[in-house]
Amino acid sequence: MRDRADAPGWVRPALTGDLAGGTVHDLVLFPDPRLRKRCEPAGYLSSPELRQLAADLLATMYASGGRGLAAPQIGVGRRIFVMDAGWKSGTPDPLVMADPEILVRSPLTEAGTESCLSIPDRPVEVVRPVSIGLAWYDLDGLYRLEQLDGPAARIAQHEADHLDGRLIVSD
Repeated sequence: MRDRADAPGWVRPALTGDLAGGTVHDLVLFPDPRLRKRCEPAGYLSSPELRQLAADLLATMYASGGRGLAAPQIGVGRRIFVMDAGWKSGTPDPLVMADPEILVRSPLTEAGTESCLSIPDRPVEVVRPVSIGLAWYDLDGLYRLEQLDGPAARIAQHEADHLDGRLIVSD
């Protein structure tokens, strides 16, 4: 896999601890049927397994030049995704979300062009709520609630769709 993370303006964060040792995986590409399956809960994984999966997802996301990546995109059918809405603009803030659930969607929507690492070179115009209320478990098992707006909301919704087998393209 070609590492696109060295493009101008992209600052790959220096991950520490458990998240630093990830392995870059090949991406599962459309129309692979694994991308259309609803994922199983991530909470059934042991803590070391979950941390390794998160590290692998982050390593693969950064190496691929993405801003988010869900477990089915590397062939793992678990409900976990990673995202970093700010790393390409120089403000990295990686998030790992296990068993995420969108609780609230803004009635205000906005169209935007989305790309998907599993569907290369096929950007699609997608209408999404501009903000969402999201709940998830972090790697320490703590339940988190947060409102996401703008690009972070769009990325989280895109990755959450992957966990339910929804893609930005139809067959």
